[in-house]
Amino acid sequence: MLPAATGPADRQGDESAVGRGLERVMTQFGALLSRIARSRGIAPADVDDVLQDVRIRLWKSQGTAENIAALSTSYLVKVASSAAIDVLRQRRRDAGESLDQRSAEGMVPEALQVAAVDHDQNAALAHRLDQALLALARNRRLVVQLHLDGYERHEIAAITTYSDAKVRNLLYRGLDDLRAHLRGNGEETRA
Repeated sequence: MLPAATGPADRQGDESAVGRGLERVMTQFGALLSRIARSRGIAPADVDDVLQDVRIRLWKSQGTAENIAALSTSYLVKVASSAAIDVLRQRRRDAGESLDQRSAEGMVPEALQVAAVDHDQNAALAHRLDQALLALARNRRLVVQLHLDGYERHEIAAITTYSDAKVRNLLYRGLDDLRAHLRGNGEETRA
């Protein structure tokens, strides 16, 4: 038996199914994606631009409603982060500002930023965070970096092939070591 021909009506149905799939994903994950955009330094007025860019990227890369429905949270986090970075780059190009001039801004997580924006201080804090991460044992560093990148514990377990209990233990101890190092009490824990 020959497969049914896909005519304009079939493609229109596929496109509307993709559109509904995109809207379901954006409704379910819109708050998370907005938070990611803001954490990357996107102004509240530009968050909608990032969300629209995410929609377009998902539509172009996934193509079918089934693929869109099967997307993982970690994939959506990566797409939103990438879209936010592209929007920031475009805004800076439009303003004629060099990326080197603002390279330290946005590198420090919001929770670690100081009240007054001091680019030298932010760069120093970002450097301290990098050094503290490098001081962690390799397996703890991997789990903590994935956690800081927005992955959930079960996703980290799948990526690293560690058990959930091992991921929980490494994350707990790694974050504890990271805090100690940032407070200046850190001793060399590199394995």
